[in-house]
Amino acid sequence: MSRTRGAAENLRVASVTGVDLELRIVGLGGRSYAFIVDWHIRVAAAIAWYGLSGLIVYGDLLPRPANMGWPFFLVVGLPALLIYALYHPVLEIAMHGRTPGKRIAGVRIVSVDGHVPRASALLIRNLLRLLDSLPSFYAVGLIAALTTRRSMRVGDLAAGTLLVYEDADSESALFGDGSSLADGRTRLGIEKTALAHELLRRWKQLTPATRRQLAARLLDEDGDVGADEDLKQRLEALIR
Repeated sequence: MSRTRGAAENLRVASVTGVDLELRIVGLGGRSYAFIVDWHIRVAAAIAWYGLSGLIVYGDLLPRPANMGWPFFLVVGLPALLIYALYHPVLEIAMHGRTPGKRIAGVRIVSVDGHVPRASALLIRNLLRLLDSLPSFYAVGLIAALTTRRSMRVGDLAAGTLLVYEDADSESALFGDGSSLADGRTRLGIEKTALAHELLRRWKQLTPATRRQLAARLLDEDGDVGADEDLKQRLEALIR
């Protein structure tokens, strides 16, 4: 992994195939656009819950919390607040570094080595939104993104994450998104490719049953995966 100098930052990821992949790091403009789109989505979702639940429970599209007590807070207010507060951490974990806003902006979160970040890293990144948002309007986060080499806010620095632009070819090569090749075969990501290399290296040391079991997991297939030699050829073809 190295930095490529120029107008755009690139994160170079070494693959087990020997062909490096480059991911362009998102600057302040791209980050802001994705955040604004996500902000509108989560505000709209929170308001929608508030209005619909208020209409169903209290017969009022915009119920006022005064004198309604704890039932109102638990049924209407708290879920709306949780939708707004947990939007980013829940969706980023579920969507492997994406959110609806990030998909629209064509960006995603990756670890500093270019792979899907761990859930723990995404949680740290989101917990530190509180610091990034100080004193207001994400001032700390904006300053950090402007002054750090890879446009990283405080949450990214602590979690070891980056925001990069998505590319169709690198996306399927890096993250193994389940997309298919022209002949219908499923793509392997870098991590699965490394496992496939290791499986083929130890092929003769393993029992046929173990080979078939491990290969089926890599190929995401259930049941009979075919003859032993055919299975080996399929793994070799996918790696190529």
